[in-house]
Amino acid sequence: MTETATRPDGTPLRAVVVDDEINIAELVAMALRYEGWVVETAHTGTGAVAAVRAQSPDVVVLDMMLPDFGGMEVLRRIRADDPSVPVLFLTARDAVEDRVAGLTAGGDDYVTKPFSLEELVARLRALVRRAGAAVEQDRSTLVVGDLLMDEDSREVTRAGEEIALTATEFELLRYLMRNPRRVLSKAQILDRVWNYDFGGQANVVELYISYLRKKIDAGREPMIHTMRGAGYVLKPAS
Repeated sequence: MTETATRPDGTPLRAVVVDDEINIAELVAMALRYEGWVVETAHTGTGAVAAVRAQSPDVVVLDMMLPDFGGMEVLRRIRADDPSVPVLFLTARDAVEDRVAGLTAGGDDYVTKPFSLEELVARLRALVRRAGAAVEQDRSTLVVGDLLMDEDSREVTRAGEEIALTATEFELLRYLMRNPRRVLSKAQILDRVWNYDFGGQANVVELYISYLRKKIDAGREPMIHTMRGAGYVLKPAS
């Protein structure tokens, strides 16, 4: 059964991920979005403070080393606005003094680079639970409009009518349903569903999207939409 962490009111958890290495920030953000979180990224201290003020996140992932001012100063400014938001520091593996200083200054946890995404997500789940910002919901069923997916039994129905999917079609639809109303690029879909880097394989995404459309949308109001030049989005029929 899939456990999905949400805010107590059922809305998605919010995170701000701050790292001056854009690829690291995006990697963490993608992992959290796959969990159903709403994520904003920032790459400077100034951007971090602005993002936290704008988003009121449930947790902040904060790199210690930033180009304009460091994570400690970001923490000080964040806590001046919101004394209780949990902050997890990303630190260099050998910077023991950074870890001690970060926790002493009020950081809630730290992970050393290079890190495991799985471990980082688990730490963040624990932080927001401890802070009372999250509740765990047993969700084996994904619902978007009249489209239902039981992740345990692997059954899919639309308007009560059962839809038979291959294993790959199921994984593709699951990724779309976990990110409703969000435009997903072919590169993102390839990486998540087929687990290899984007490069000349976009046609396989197009092919499987067409398979899904025939099964999900045929004879009904479409739910899978192509956003030209951007990717695909799944949203409830109006």
